[in-house]
Parts: sequence; C-alpha cells; structure tokens
Amino acid sequence: MRAAVLVLLEEKPSNGYQLIQELTERSHETWRPSPGSIYPVLQQLEDEGLVQTLASGTGRTYALSDEGRRVVSEQREQLGRPWENAEGASASAGEMISTGRQVLMAARQVLMAGSESQVAKATTILSDARRALYGILAAGDEGDAGDEVSPS
Repeated sequence: MRAAVLVLLEEKPSNGYQLIQELTERSHETWRPSPGSIYPVLQQLEDEGLVQTLASGTGRTYALSDEGRRVVSEQREQLGRPWENAEGASASAGEMISTGRQVLMAARQVLMAGSESQVAKATTILSDARRALYGILAAGDEGDAGDEVSPS
C-alpha cells in the first residue's frame, strides 16, 4: 500500500478517496483498499515527512513533499507499480471477485428483508459454499478445472 500511495502521489496530489478509486480502477477492481488501510499509510508518510497535506475545500489533499519526491526518485525501481500484479490477474479471477461481491449483496438483502427462516437458510448456503471453496483447494489440481466440488 505504501509503494502504491507514493507512486500515485508522484503523479498528482490526491485525497484518500481519490487514491482508493485510482487503485481500484488500475487493478481492474481486484484491489479495493479501504479507508482503514489508506489513511493510516497517509498519516505514516506524513509523519515521515514524505507527504504533505494541502488545504482543499472540506477535506485533505495529499502531495509528495520535496523529500518524498527524492525518495520516490531514488526508489522508483523498487516501488514499481504495485497494482500491476492485480492487473495481470486472469479474467476468471476478476469474474470470481465480481460474483463474490454479488453474493455478498444478495446475502445482505436476505439479512435485511428476510424472515428468520430465510436468514437461516441463507446462512447454511453460505457455509456450504465456504466449505466447497476450501474443498477445491484441498483437492488440488487432481480433476479438470471445470469439475464441480459439491459441499460436504
């Protein structure tokens, strides 16, 4: 996260929300940092004198300080482009992440609008899905990639 923030701030000053959005977009949504992960990094970089805050409307905009620009310049190769590993993720990885988010949204809907019985059934389904996913890893690559693993 630290490297990603430094590299992005080298490009342009940004607030925390903009950094989160940029990392999400550049990684094709395979990396979605939370405010709880981005803001402590920004605070640490500010404490180290690598980042400074700029007054901007109602929030804080962060920019590299002179020292931050020097560090990024010296460590450019080590910092790399941390989101590139996420960009290289296979299409199936992106599809799985998207499907997982859709399942989470559906589960929230059942939790908010469903009866006790419906919530219990949904909990069983999610528990079975979790066990089935771990079963895929436990089975290794013994079968074809397309083989379904039934929950136990």
